[in-house]
Amino acid sequence: MNGQDLIRGVDLLNREKNIPRELIFTSIEKALRLAITKWQITTQAAAKPKKTKKKEKVEVLPDANGLPPTVEIDPDEIKEEDIHVNIDRQNGNITARYKDEILSPETVGRIAAQSAKQLMIQNFREAESEQVFNEYNAQKGDQLQGVVTRLEKGAATISLGKVEALLPRSEQIPGETHHVGERVKAVILEVRRVGHRVRIVLSRTHPDFVRRLFENEIPEIGDRTIEIKAVSREAGYRSKVAVTSIDTKVDCVGACVGVRGSRIKNIVDELGGERIDIVRWNDSLQVLIPYALQPAVVEEVFLYPKLGRAIVLVKDDQLSLAIGRRGQNVRLASKLVGWDIDIMTHDELNVVIEKAEGWFSLLPNITSEMVEGFIEEGFLSYEDITYMEPAQLAEMTGLTEGQAEDLVAFAEEAAEQVEKEKLAQQELTETEEEDDAAPAPMPAAKPKISEFESLFSNSSNDAAEPKTQVAEGESAPKDGGASE
Repeated sequence: MNGQDLIRGVDLLNREKNIPRELIFTSIEKALRLAITKWQITTQAAAKPKKTKKKEKVEVLPDANGLPPTVEIDPDEIKEEDIHVNIDRQNGNITARYKDEILSPETVGRIAAQSAKQLMIQNFREAESEQVFNEYNAQKGDQLQGVVTRLEKGAATISLGKVEALLPRSEQIPGETHHVGERVKAVILEVRRVGHRVRIVLSRTHPDFVRRLFENEIPEIGDRTIEIKAVSREAGYRSKVAVTSIDTKVDCVGACVGVRGSRIKNIVDELGGERIDIVRWNDSLQVLIPYALQPAVVEEVFLYPKLGRAIVLVKDDQLSLAIGRRGQNVRLASKLVGWDIDIMTHDELNVVIEKAEGWFSLLPNITSEMVEGFIEEGFLSYEDITYMEPAQLAEMTGLTEGQAEDLVAFAEEAAEQVEKEKLAQQELTETEEEDDAAPAPMPAAKPKISEFESLFSNSSNDAAEPKTQVAEGESAPKDGGASE
């Protein structure tokens, strides 16, 4: 290979594999040094035959490092400074020598050249893997589009051009199916090294997927006029997206929906019909939480920062709407605002407070003022107290830290007991419901009785006295032993 061919090869690797040119030159120089070292070791091994009575013969076998000698070579005989390899970065000319001897490929030999080739391939693969990892790790959370090339056990292999990525079944939207050749959009969920390879995992269920779709479909989000503040999602069912506008003349919700829903329709179609609620963001939780719970109408919101909890009061006819099907609405709203949200009616809140007063009155070293303080801070069960550190509890109640530790220990035991009672009551309720749902047993068929036994079927003493077996041909006695 002449210098110009080498330069063209280096440029090709740099362009297609994105490997830096200097790294390619350095790898080739290292490979050439290895080839020269191996050639010298082989040469010196052949010059030092084993001492044997038979015909002198040298056996050259590779060792653990891929080097071939079976006889020991003094490492001082081959020094790093004796090997000189240099590649001109401009014209590609290679200069190689051992001590004062200028070497050529023919001098080094085929075996040494093969070792150098393997080292270069290994270095190039490692460099390519590092480049792929750095490139896609920097794009984590970004949306990509690829083509499905293979399906295996529900997982799809997606070609991204130069590399392939994996879309696991768990990261696909429930109910959707893919086929080979289909173009698929997804976000990069994870990039990790597996040996010398890089595995890229994609996702279509992550909330960032909804965020990227909004950024691509709605120009106002792309140019930062509208900002997405938070996204909560249950893939395949429902999502909530909180948006705000930096321009008071732009309606953030209306811009996302579009004329007659034209903009949001493209996003819903990509998500397979998933319902999307667009919420107007507000820095005040008193305002944001009612927005997040729409379409339910909220009456009042109580915030308890120590527990990160919000109690929301609604009317009876709004309770099921606020909670949502299987709790979905309140669960998504809670993720959106970052606080725990409890939905209650006024009557339910009064019952919970009454129970909490009874429970807290049993705590050690407790006073009525402390009970009121707990409830005012949003503590409504023993479990709420267990979330507090003794030092925080001591500061809050005025107890010593030792007394606070006793109080927390009591609350932990009491919380376990309450949980056991709830489980027992739940099991009892489920058993009763199963019994109520079970069909009524069929009445047992009455056994046929003989003419003699039918005489005693109406007797009032049948249940108290055993019936007398009457042998065939004998007359049965009447009650009291009187004959007929």
